[in-house]
Amino acid sequence: MRLENSRESDNVEDRRGDGGSGGLPIGRRGVGIGAILVAVAASYFFRVDPQMVLGLIGGGGTPVSAPAPRHPPADDAETRFVRKVLGETEDTWRQIFKASGKQYVDPTLVLFTGNTATACGQGQTATGPFYCPADQKVYIDLAFYRELRNRFHAPGEFAQAYVVAHEIGHHVQNLLGTSQQVQNARQRAHGPAEANALSVRLELQADCYAGVWAKRTDAAKGILEPGEMEQALVAASAIGDDRLQKQARGVVVPETFTHGSSEQRVRWFKRGFENADPRQCDTFRAASL
Repeated sequence: MRLENSRESDNVEDRRGDGGSGGLPIGRRGVGIGAILVAVAASYFFRVDPQMVLGLIGGGGTPVSAPAPRHPPADDAETRFVRKVLGETEDTWRQIFKASGKQYVDPTLVLFTGNTATACGQGQTATGPFYCPADQKVYIDLAFYRELRNRFHAPGEFAQAYVVAHEIGHHVQNLLGTSQQVQNARQRAHGPAEANALSVRLELQADCYAGVWAKRTDAAKGILEPGEMEQALVAASAIGDDRLQKQARGVVVPETFTHGSSEQRVRWFKRGFENADPRQCDTFRAASL
């Protein structure tokens, strides 16, 4: 990605080294590395919904006061990359909101290792990157990028940027009131399958918003190198529920999907990218996903 001239966002908290476990939570049972990787796939990719895990949907979580950062973000290349991507999301979404007469409120991105306290409960590396609407913060352990590259075969900077942009998509949904509407609808749902279907539409909309951001930012600043679009599509496909269920169980159970199939995730990201218009991301009115 061409981010040499991109500014680095100041809205980053670096909690790495502030008391986290320092890696994937293994526990006291002597779990092997293979089981740990399966747990990562099950919780983030196979899709135990991070919002469900943290009690964001269904009211099961216990709020935890998040600690104040103890030091500024590190100056390594990976951290600077994330700060630049976050800065680009801020610039682009501010313009989009302003054009529609709204004001964009910048979220905070929290870097952590192992586990960290959030306003939605205890965040863990094994949950994968997630957004907490209660404190308007995105949480990410950068070790996730190694999983994305090595285990799920989705390398590249734009694949990493897509992960951040997807979580920022959830922030956009929170600011627009969509997240609350979906939470209320899930509580009225007649069974898990109906509730899961609402989660799928929420996640696919976040994918579409990520595509809108990518297209708008590239059109304005030319951030994408040739071939990088494919990186995001590979990443979106790699974390489709059907693909991950097939890998984990050998069978696919659509009624348990919470994030959408590989085809759906790719389709909605491309829809956002091709149209560059958030209004084209209304997954809730789409007859077919």
